[in-house]
This record gives sequence, structure tokens and C-alpha cells, in this order.
Amino acid sequence: MLGGEMSRLEEHLKRIADREVERAIGSLPEEVQREAQTVPVVFEMRPTDDMLGPDIDENILGLFVGEPLADRGATLDPLPAQILLFLENLWDFVEADKALFREEVRITYLHELGHYFGWDEDDLAQRDID
Repeated sequence: MLGGEMSRLEEHLKRIADREVERAIGSLPEEVQREAQTVPVVFEMRPTDDMLGPDIDENILGLFVGEPLADRGATLDPLPAQILLFLENLWDFVEADKALFREEVRITYLHELGHYFGWDEDDLAQRDID
């Protein structure tokens, strides 16, 4: 793909993803919403080589990095909490379907936010934010 085409796609996907993350945050219970707004969301097209490893595949959709809420202040050198969403991987995963992309951004964001809170899939479902 040509650089100009890629940059248009990247900008388009970032706009869609940003809106979907905002909608997802707005749908959360108020107490969760306040805390979620403190966790930066970074949009990358794909993970870098430095991010990849035995537990992280190149096709990963999202990643929570940093200190989870429950561990805040418990480490000597905490990495700031942030959520990474890999837009090209998400786009490829849904086979370039815009409606599915929106939904997968939401699902992936909430999944990674759950890691921040220390929640698993069952915890998300119990809170009706899966």
C-alpha cells in the first residue's frame, strides 16, 4: 500500500477508534468511568518488535501495559498504565468491515481496561461491561 493511502487509512481508523473508545467509556458505570478516563489509550497500527515476545503475538489486538490499579504504588519503578490498541490488526481481524471494527475496538478496549482493574472476562460480564 502506498504511504499516502496508508496514512489516510490510519487517520480514518484512529478517528473511528477514538469515537468508539469514548462511547465505551460513556457506557460504563460512573465510578468505573471516572477511573477509566485516567488511563491513556494509544492507537498504534501494529505492535513494534520490542512489544512482541513469547506471550505477545504479532496479531495481538490490544495490550494493557503498566501498573494495574490494585498495584498502584506497590512497585519501585512503575510503568504508567496505558492501553494500546493495534488498529491495523483490528481492521485485518474484522476483514475491513467498518461495523465489526467499531464493535471489536469496543470489545478490545473493555478487555484491556479490565486488565487495568484486575478483572477477567467473568468480572466484566458481571459488571455488564463485556
